Amino acid sequence: MTLALDLVGAQVLRPGAGLVEDRLSLADGVIVEAPVGRAVDLSGFLVLPGIVDAHGDGFERHMAPRRGAMMEPAAGLWAVEAELAANGITTGVLAQFMSWEGGLRGAEFADGVFSALRAARGDLLVDMVPQLRFETHLLAEYDGLPGRLAGWGVGHVVFNDHLPHDRLAEGRRPPRLTGQALKAGRNPETHFAMMLELHARSPEVPAALDRLTARLAEAGVRMGSHDDRRAEDRAAWRARGVTVSEFPETRAAAAAAREGGDLTVFGSPNVVRGGSHNGNVPAAEMVAEGLCDALASDYHYPSTRRAVRRLVEEGALDLGAAWALVSEGPARVLGLTDRGVLAPGLRADLVVMEPGTGRIGATVSKGRVACMSGAVAERFLGRAG
Repeated sequence: MTLALDLVGAQVLRPGAGLVEDRLSLADGVIVEAPVGRAVDLSGFLVLPGIVDAHGDGFERHMAPRRGAMMEPAAGLWAVEAELAANGITTGVLAQFMSWEGGLRGAEFADGVFSALRAARGDLLVDMVPQLRFETHLLAEYDGLPGRLAGWGVGHVVFNDHLPHDRLAEGRRPPRLTGQALKAGRNPETHFAMMLELHARSPEVPAALDRLTARLAEAGVRMGSHDDRRAEDRAAWRARGVTVSEFPETRAAAAAAREGGDLTVFGSPNVVRGGSHNGNVPAAEMVAEGLCDALASDYHYPSTRRAVRRLVEEGALDLGAAWALVSEGPARVLGLTDRGVLAPGLRADLVVMEPGTGRIGATVSKGRVACMSGAVAERFLGRAG
């Protein structure tokens, strides 16, 4: 059941106006202009657009809490939903690998995740959007990939290349190879031989990508690249119709994306930590330079709202501009025109937040309560707050 309410007394983040004390009315899952007649007093709280998380793989620990197969995929998705909602996320992209690494990043696990999500989506309160992170050197999978995506209901692909090419070119074993192989259920020597074989076929990859991306574009699949390092890398992807740059590693790559009209996504944990854990360009600097369109949870769902708080506290942006990086910006990255701001006619996706602590009091997704607690719940239940 969707809410039919007038939220009154709160500071509401309105597009183009910033925070204003305003009424926000909800009915039939959307924001409406006219009052609906039942008011909830949210004085002292902020009402913000629901967070749109453009890329996150934190769901893995819920889907497979121990190494091995998913035992109860539906229960895993419910746990993912609870964590997303508790962190104000009303739309969450589940970024699932299909990689030579195997295990949680193998094709079999991907099939399990996407099949479970397709079966459960009608029952989920939070909108979970499937994304495939596809390793570019899986040449044997290219022909069948468009059909797989259609069967899974996946309309978003991001291309990765995580092979350690420098070491493989020298015939050296990469660090952590043994552990990685065992996680995938492979003999380490077999795993190493497979990596060497994939690396040896690198010259075939660009032309194969040209053909694959053309097929995916024709099918209407949205495409992004991951970890761009050079301006030339971004230009090559753009020529293939791959117009989103996720986590560019250098300022040059991010600037090339901006100059070419592409959209960029950086990691919220990078902002919260004060820099990249592996030496890439600091996301906060990219925000300050106007080279970031969206901040994503990456591997830690709470980091989206925490990154906003840090940017505001450090004076980098005001709340409206910072919050747009986790709502309006990522909605644009995903091509979702029905959410991201609080305006009549759009989805009733919103967050009620305590201004002092940043704690989420309620998350409403398409007019349905996904999470509610504490003083905010008391207001909705009609008791004095």
